[in-house]
Amino acid sequence: MQNHTVNAYLRSHIRTVPDWPAPGVQFRDITPLLQDAKVFRVLIDAFVHRYMDPHMRPDIVAGLDARGFILGAVVAYELNVGFVPIRKKGKLPFTTVEETYELEYGSATVELHTDAVKAGHKVLLIDDLIATGGTMMAGKKLLEKLGATVMEGAAIVDLPELGGSAKLRSAGLPLFTLVDFAGH
Repeated sequence: MQNHTVNAYLRSHIRTVPDWPAPGVQFRDITPLLQDAKVFRVLIDAFVHRYMDPHMRPDIVAGLDARGFILGAVVAYELNVGFVPIRKKGKLPFTTVEETYELEYGSATVELHTDAVKAGHKVLLIDDLIATGGTMMAGKKLLEKLGATVMEGAAIVDLPELGGSAKLRSAGLPLFTLVDFAGH
């Protein structure tokens, strides 16, 4: 499949749930991409084919809690590199570094084990969706605190009108997404 065909194919399998979790929100549900074996393979292959090129190959993949774990672990396995989870605060058992970021109402904190990456590692940071960019920015900062370089942020869906992708790019993070949805 050519890229525009792959993107359209994946887009056709993303379910939009109106008014969830709040009135006026159009929630982009990626679970149908995971339920069908063929669709899931096309999704994973779209990432793997990009990152198997030697100049784009990461040393390790970091996935953001929680759907980034699903994508990131499979992509890391296919690339034959390690995987590290960036978790919500209080979920990791070993010594951690943490980063707090702002949400629409309040804040959240994510953590990473202090031995998850080494200084100089090239890291692919992956999640399911980029909305306001807060979670991915926090993940980038955590990895950089440990001396790693986030070579690219990757996600299935970008919601550009929420400003996250622009914010991440202006902070110097290259992004790779497969499907853009206008609106919220």
